[in-house]
Amino acid sequence: MTRKPIVKELIQDQTAVLTPAERQLTDALLRDYPVAGLQSITRLAEAASVSTPTVIRLARKLGFDGFPELQEALRDEASAQIKQPILKREGWPEGRTDSEAFRDFAKAVFDNLNHTIDRLDPATFDAIAKLLADPRRPIYLSGGRITRSNADYFFNHLQIIRPGVTLLSQSANVWPQYLLDMDRRSVLILFDIRRYEGELMKLASLAQDREATIVLFTDQWGSPISRIATHVVNAMVEVPSSWDSTIAVNLIVEALIAEVQSRRWEKAKDRIADLEKMFQATRIFRKS
Repeated sequence: MTRKPIVKELIQDQTAVLTPAERQLTDALLRDYPVAGLQSITRLAEAASVSTPTVIRLARKLGFDGFPELQEALRDEASAQIKQPILKREGWPEGRTDSEAFRDFAKAVFDNLNHTIDRLDPATFDAIAKLLADPRRPIYLSGGRITRSNADYFFNHLQIIRPGVTLLSQSANVWPQYLLDMDRRSVLILFDIRRYEGELMKLASLAQDREATIVLFTDQWGSPISRIATHVVNAMVEVPSSWDSTIAVNLIVEALIAEVQSRRWEKAKDRIADLEKMFQATRIFRKS
């Protein structure tokens, strides 16, 4: 079976016949390949300082019907890059002495990651990253009995990258105090997997009344909050255990952290530098 050429190879094959603007565009694509091509056609054109018709012409010159088909090829490549090191597990390494229970659990987690990646809508990921990178949008986070740790992890990273990030108290009794400050600019990030928690649904409903944007991280079945959330990320959580696994949830969370930092790098690096100075001044951490 003949291997399908990747987009990078198609670009290299066409280098001699590219216009200066098209070369400028391919330079932008290859600098952050293949992720650069997963953004909107407008953002890609702006990043390369070319026109959107130039993007369309390049896609056709590479053998695609248009930019959507080119982007689909890049999306497949990005997915394959993730799957190869993490998920491709044909033939467990010989000689390993892992217990059967560990092996079964690990395989279930790999399957969860695989299916979560397959189901993730790039447009949803991009929309969430755009919200989180906008300092004009105050961010609030909360989770349930199990997913509180996911909310806390996300909060710890976001509040280093940007200002205006709040982790809601574990006590629902004080949530009205946070809701008081929510409005149409606010973004409420919720984590809710089975068994779905009624308090979080009530929080989401009250935030919706305040016109806040709701981003939900949930399982494959979907929390009831899905009905009113603006953006929903479904992650696979089922494993051979009495407890669900949130590893796939954190895969998306960490990818968002990386993307938001990238979008805000000029500002984020100053915040990170200031934070390091504070750590040094307080001597909280020893030098390694």
